[in-house]
Amino acid sequence: MGSARKAGETNTALGAVILEAGRSHAALARKVNELAALQSVITRYDKASVTRWLQGMTPRDRAPEFIAAALADFLGRPIAPVDLGFPEQQQRPVVARALTYCEDVGETLHTLAELGSTDISRRSLLGATPFVATALMDPQRQWLLWLLEDDQAPRLAAVADGGPAEQVQAMIEMFDEMDNRFGGGGVRASIVHYLSTQLAPMLQQRNLPAHQRRPLYTAAAKMAATAGWCSYDTADYGLAERYMIQALRLCAEGGDRVLGGQILAGMSHLATSLGNPAEGVSLARAGIATAKSSGSPLGLMRLHAMAARGYAALGNTRQATASLHAAGKSLDASRGPVEESPWVRFLDHHYLEAEAALVHRDLGEATPAERLANASVEANSDRRRRQAISRSVLATAYLQQDRLDEAVDAATNALDQLSGVHSERSVQALRDFRARLAPHRGEPIVRDFELRARPVLGAAA
Repeated sequence: MGSARKAGETNTALGAVILEAGRSHAALARKVNELAALQSVITRYDKASVTRWLQGMTPRDRAPEFIAAALADFLGRPIAPVDLGFPEQQQRPVVARALTYCEDVGETLHTLAELGSTDISRRSLLGATPFVATALMDPQRQWLLWLLEDDQAPRLAAVADGGPAEQVQAMIEMFDEMDNRFGGGGVRASIVHYLSTQLAPMLQQRNLPAHQRRPLYTAAAKMAATAGWCSYDTADYGLAERYMIQALRLCAEGGDRVLGGQILAGMSHLATSLGNPAEGVSLARAGIATAKSSGSPLGLMRLHAMAARGYAALGNTRQATASLHAAGKSLDASRGPVEESPWVRFLDHHYLEAEAALVHRDLGEATPAERLANASVEANSDRRRRQAISRSVLATAYLQQDRLDEAVDAATNALDQLSGVHSERSVQALRDFRARLAPHRGEPIVRDFELRARPVLGAAA
């Protein structure tokens, strides 16, 4: 823990950690800017900025969080701003607790209820919930230990018929439908409110019969994971991480390995998308270990696809290709949705096409990326978020083949698709494409697109 430092004093704690990391001031500044951009915060720090921090200046707003996250990434261990000599920021205790996979599930329920209540009120929470990649390590380890120790857990758990879990399942289906049609932003507040004011208190009742408790924990885990996905969709990445961690703990109490694998898939997606693909691969592999014993080929398919996404972001073509092949084999092994857990029945070959298109895009393999993105666009006419993302991937595939007019046309269609959809994931996919347009910004068609896109995507960096 860093010692207290008066304003203007040389920041020796920061200097020591930078020295330990062995990175230049310019490299640290670049990493801070990258991490901030991933959370939709524009910073323009350089090596002179780092010098000022070392001389005692405390950067404004969320910068100390991003500096700590950058150094944590370099060193592979958790680091807090206070460890770097920055003033300790006032945080609600729940923000820290929600990053913990608690052994006491009662504490998990209390944390979820408080997190949801604070989230809904929005009082001072959002500015104090950074995404912390290293915080995903312990939940992953705790889950794998549970997996090894709990031989009694059902391999392919079914949603209970009757009882409170059936009511919760009906709510889950309604929320999923709204999420798919309009994006997570349109339904997130309702999910969080139901989770924290109805579902968590339901599980805290002492007179709940034992045969109803386990399926209810599973349903609550799914609801918490959905809150995480919807937070991800609104760019509340720190909240998404916290809901997913709590969901994984509830899932262990429910004992559903299929759902556990899917929660790990969500964590993997989040980590890879926020610039931590090595952790994304690790989480996907933990999910694969879970899904292999679950009797769910579709669940396994998705996890292999997430591993492929991580490997592609790392530039590991061989492993990414092998993971896509494994995903295809798992898909072929499935006997159809009716033979699968309700948690994975939405997965099919169209899902794999969309994910594979992203993998090929990141590997620079434009021809298969174009083919698969086109197939995803055609197959998802009623899912506007997926349409928008796949059209953005298609635009990049065209651009990688120097087909600028077609690229901009596809991106414009993606932009139109976003009307009425509250999905930061779709927006980020288009921002990725716009960034790739930088070498062509002198072209009139590109200038026109950037002008039209600015109200939705914000100003280009």
